[in-house]
Amino acid sequence: MKKSIAILLCIFMLTSCAELQQVVNQLPQGTISNADMASGLRQALDFGIDKQVTKLTQKDGFFKNELVKILLPEELQKVDKTLRDIGLGSLADEGLKVLNRAAEDAVKEATPIFVNAVKGITFNDAKTILLGNDDAATQYLTGRTQTDLYNKFKPVINNSLSKVGANEIWVNLINKYNKLPLTNDVNPDLTDYVTQEALKGVYKMIAVEEKEIRTKVSSRTTDLLKKVFALQD
Repeated sequence: MKKSIAILLCIFMLTSCAELQQVVNQLPQGTISNADMASGLRQALDFGIDKQVTKLTQKDGFFKNELVKILLPEELQKVDKTLRDIGLGSLADEGLKVLNRAAEDAVKEATPIFVNAVKGITFNDAKTILLGNDDAATQYLTGRTQTDLYNKFKPVINNSLSKVGANEIWVNLINKYNKLPLTNDVNPDLTDYVTQEALKGVYKMIAVEEKEIRTKVSSRTTDLLKKVFALQD
């Protein structure tokens, strides 16, 4: 069983269908059962999800991660720039921290939803994912978790923003901005905006982890995985 799962993880980390087929052709017939393939993919995804979601829940998990840091909407970033230009960068940072701290709090709700989605992976799902693009697993998880995550994130983010009065300030600011001529309307719902950005951040980091598992030899950290990869040498 352990050998079968290790071989599956080896296959999961390969980038192209050609590489995948090369390894499959070298394996003894019956080495990987349908159940083992699905089980091995679940284990790989569980590992990646735990690693990346845990990072995002930590202090500055969003705020100091340039890949997912939540900024003001593009139309309002000139406000942020103006504050920094006149020496009020710390004030601008505090405003952004409020948004990112709310996201960090919300992501703590994500793991059980991802775990449930991973449990539902079938052999056919696993085969499609393994033969798919670098983000095939991420796309699978997005389709099966996005609605549930949004519903979990939103009340947590709303509570975080309400504590500092950010929602009321935001609505007043955006409504005034949207009335200006020659401007593109901005979403006046701060909670919805931060929730959507938090979701993007979560899936982006899972995609990063998936690509590393598929492509980087350095991600194969155990002796068992090193032995398994000798099969393709």
